[in-house]
Order: sequence, then C-alpha cells, then structure tokens
Amino acid sequence: MENLANYLSGNSYPGRGILIGKSPNGRFAIISYFIMGRSENSRNRIFRRSDGGIKTEAFDPAKLSDPSLIIYSPVRIFEDSTIVTNGDQTDTIYEYLKKGKTFEEALRTRRFEPDTPNFTPRISALVTLSGRNFSYKLNILKSDAGREAQCHCFFYEYPSPISGEGHIIHTYSGDGSPLPSFCGEPVCVDTENDIEAYKMKIWSSLDKDNRVSLFVRYIDLSTGIADTRIVNRNGGKAE
Repeated sequence: MENLANYLSGNSYPGRGILIGKSPNGRFAIISYFIMGRSENSRNRIFRRSDGGIKTEAFDPAKLSDPSLIIYSPVRIFEDSTIVTNGDQTDTIYEYLKKGKTFEEALRTRRFEPDTPNFTPRISALVTLSGRNFSYKLNILKSDAGREAQCHCFFYEYPSPISGEGHIIHTYSGDGSPLPSFCGEPVCVDTENDIEAYKMKIWSSLDKDNRVSLFVRYIDLSTGIADTRIVNRNGGKAE
C-alpha cells in the first residue's frame, strides 16, 4: 500500500484521477475525483454540484476555446450506484444502467479520447451500495502504446473493500510530450476517517501549478448519508 500523499506528490502531472476506498474505521465509502490542466482551456474549469453529482463548467466562459473533452458530468447517481468518470462516458454508463445493462457493456462501446497524439485514457468507476456494505469497479480504456488503431480495455473489481485502503487510477504516468498513459493496475493507497483531512491531503499533494478541481465524498454505510466537499482552484472557493 502506497502513502497517498507521497504517491501524488511524486508525480507532477497525473492528469485526471479517480480514487475509491473505505475509511479505516469501516464507516465510510470514499469517492474522489480530481482534474488537472496544463493549457489555459483545461485550467479554465470548476466543479459544480448537479443532481446529486457534479458537472464541469467554464470558470470564464469567454475564455472557453473548446468544450469537447473538458465539459462533462464526472459524477452521476443511478439508484444505489455512483458513476465516476473523466469524460462523457458517464452518460453512456448511466443510460446502459437505466436499460438494465452493465457497466462493462457500456464501456465496451467506448474508446480512449481522440486527442492525438496523447490518446488520453478514459477512466471510470462504479460504486454500488448494498445495505451496510459496498463494492466498486474500475476501468481504463487506453491505446496500445500510442497506436490509435488499438484500444485496450481493463476492468478491476473490488467486491469486499478493506477498511483503510483505497485504489487510485489516473490518466497519465507523468508529464511529457506526448503524455504517457497510466500503466499497470490501480494503485492501493491509504485512506482516512475524516473527510476534511483527506480532502486537504489530496489537494495539497497535487502539483500546485497544475491542479484545477477536486471532489471528495464520504458515504456513511450505516445511514446512506453523503458528505461532499469540492475545491476549485479558480476563485479559490471550497464547498
């Protein structure tokens, strides 16, 4: 298990990242999503709450040069499940679940992002509550070593989350040109009981020049009540 702060601070550009886990006391399911940016267009974003989830919005609409790939719903709720992704595949998963189909079926219809030459991976998660327990799945869609014609699809299932552990998956293994895709399995990291402390640990560990927005949610497994925190670099506001 990696120390989350050390893991994130050791990478100046992990890109967009999803972290799912369970608090050390076993009380909370933890869901987190962050975005980073290098260009003015990518940095010109904020998270806004929307129908139990969140949407990305342009902080300054006048500076929004290209909404494709950066304006989407990272978090949506369907019944007892929370969908988390780094793109519009959130909507694909939601629509498939509505039709009685699966997370896996939805993502097999998608590919990595068409942003030559990076071919940014699409990363996704599905967190499902079941009584006082929960399970989660992670997915990554990535190119085969930068080859546009080949898309690799990897699924990871965690049916019995362990208290004090989480798994993080993100788009890039580091900075570069082109940006190198994430490699290997989701990384096991430590968690914390306190949402505010965990929020600050994640935010302070992300590169201060590249971090843009952060979403953290703790769901009380005994009551189903969710506590959500959002940090937006633009405007310096935290919710």
